[in-house]
Amino acid sequence: MDLKTLIAKDLLSIKAVFFRPEQPFTWASGIKSPVYCDNRLTLTAPKVRTDVENGLAELIKANYPDAEVLMGTSTAGIAHAAITAHILGMPMGYVRSGAKDHGRQNQIEGKLEAGQKVVVVEDLISTGGSVIEVVNVLREAGAEVLGIVSIFTYGMKKGLVRLAEADVKNVSLTDFDHIAEVAAEEGYIAKEDIARLIAFRNNPSDESWIK
Repeated sequence: MDLKTLIAKDLLSIKAVFFRPEQPFTWASGIKSPVYCDNRLTLTAPKVRTDVENGLAELIKANYPDAEVLMGTSTAGIAHAAITAHILGMPMGYVRSGAKDHGRQNQIEGKLEAGQKVVVVEDLISTGGSVIEVVNVLREAGAEVLGIVSIFTYGMKKGLVRLAEADVKNVSLTDFDHIAEVAAEEGYIAKEDIARLIAFRNNPSDESWIK
């Protein structure tokens, strides 16, 4: 079984990705979504967690062989960066969403030297805004950001455009299209729901998929 399918099956099995096209979820932005994603659940499922962290380690070795440091996003990427760095025998740190207001007022936690080659570890990419902020903080600190690894990406146009504009590569363990296919194969959703899910992914602000 290929890695994308394995991780898709894993995430569905623990409801880290949960489809509900008939009763859409409402995101904080107000967008109605047929899918809910909470990859924090992978941390409480040892088999899935092992698949995820080994998978992230494999992606890093294959796509970023020159990586010297892993940096997790705050807060969801921290645990994944730590476990993956342990597997690879690499240093890790993380980037806060804002600088601390006390002590040394760090935004980057952990040792990072100018010129070091960094891979950012993120759990989920939708519109890409938060992870690009992390990339920018690292670049401003003098790091050479090789790219991002993530557990799951929606593949939304806005996210893809933002990543391209920021000139940063992302490699994900699995993606929205893959999970939708596996969900239909395994009976989590009906086959005919796939087109509706892809319509949502292609244009989240257009709610015609709900009908």
